[in-house]
Amino acid sequence: ERSEEEKKTKETELFTKYYTEWRGGGDKDTSYNNIPRFYYRQLPAEDEILLQKLREESRAVFLQRKSRELLDNEELQNLWFLLDKHQVPPITGEEAMISYEAYLQVGEKAGPKCKFFTARVYAKLLHNDPYGRISIMQFFNYVMRKWLHQTRIGLSLYDVAGQGYLRESDLENYILELIPTLPQLDGLEKSFYSFYVCTAVRKFFFFLDPLRTGKIKIQDILACSFLDDLLELRDEELSKESQESNWFSAPSALRVYQYLNLDKDHNGMLSKEELSRYGTATLTSVFLDRVFQECLTYDGEMQDYKTYLDFVLALENRKEPAALQYIFKLLDMENQGYLNVFSLNYFFRAIQEQMKVHGQEPVPFQDVKDEIFDMVKPKDPYKITLQDLVNCCQGDTVVSILIDLNGFWTYENREVLVANDNNSSNTGDVDDT
Repeated sequence: ERSEEEKKTKETELFTKYYTEWRGGGDKDTSYNNIPRFYYRQLPAEDEILLQKLREESRAVFLQRKSRELLDNEELQNLWFLLDKHQVPPITGEEAMISYEAYLQVGEKAGPKCKFFTARVYAKLLHNDPYGRISIMQFFNYVMRKWLHQTRIGLSLYDVAGQGYLRESDLENYILELIPTLPQLDGLEKSFYSFYVCTAVRKFFFFLDPLRTGKIKIQDILACSFLDDLLELRDEELSKESQESNWFSAPSALRVYQYLNLDKDHNGMLSKEELSRYGTATLTSVFLDRVFQECLTYDGEMQDYKTYLDFVLALENRKEPAALQYIFKLLDMENQGYLNVFSLNYFFRAIQEQMKVHGQEPVPFQDVKDEIFDMVKPKDPYKITLQDLVNCCQGDTVVSILIDLNGFWTYENREVLVANDNNSSNTGDVDDT
């Protein structure tokens, strides 16, 4: 048997041998020298300032060059005009068509940026037209998909890290520089820009960053409809109805900015008493307590504008999973991941108290509890999870019953309201005749 010293000596020899082999020293196959390096560190270290600057500049130049190769909004409109002018009859159904000869003529007139007027693209869009033509709309949609690439490049210019994400400050810079290109925002005072940008950015982050990581994938921004809504403000003739329903329009932003009216002491933040006047002023005090307990506030007593925007987005979009997630977190007082009978009773008791204050007979909790469980139909008959609320498609009604007297009253009188709507429409029909 070897002594302890011999064992240590052998261990050191083996360690040196294997360490040398793994590290690349010692004898090894000469063919290893011919294998090229295939891994390079992607990002410079924080202290490598020069490399960081070089990377940022080269990336910006590359993206700007790519952006110049793509069509801008005016060139797209001109392309549509040329395609429409060169359509070849007869029309198939409701679709205008174009022949290959006319297609090539448009390509010549459209300019050097329009590199997609090729035989390959034409053949790809050619289907069963007896005259060998393609649909103008299908071709234009193909071009628009390429234009989406331009929007991606535009957003990528603000991706400082170059990782395919935008941080809050990146998106703020993008929207701030976009404002002058949106005619519908011409009336905005420059002093209001910071509040407008904050309002616009908050919608992206509330819905696209549910885990609150502080960054959003550019791919997710392009996939959702929010960017379309924002760019819709380029239309100088946008209807009043469209503006009112568009979160990013000037009237909508000014409406949301009733924050100023709620802030009675003008300290730039809202207290619980000030927030209680939001909307129809019928949110329960118990629910507002939970808002100030769970959401980012100052000393648990004041709410800033960003926190207020999350609150507004949740209450105005109660059907959306992100909004239900926000409200569910407030209702789930013990952070159990579900609501039980105790949770429902705790919040509904505040609704009953408000009914008494307004001289109404309180509705028994047992009746409401049974209706809620019937609506949700949870997997566990005694527990309601967030997923149950989303899956039942009536989560907005359930949370309204628990947090808002007006919401509960609307639910309780739904049959009367439907009857009144029907009577109004019938009266309208009679008047028309």
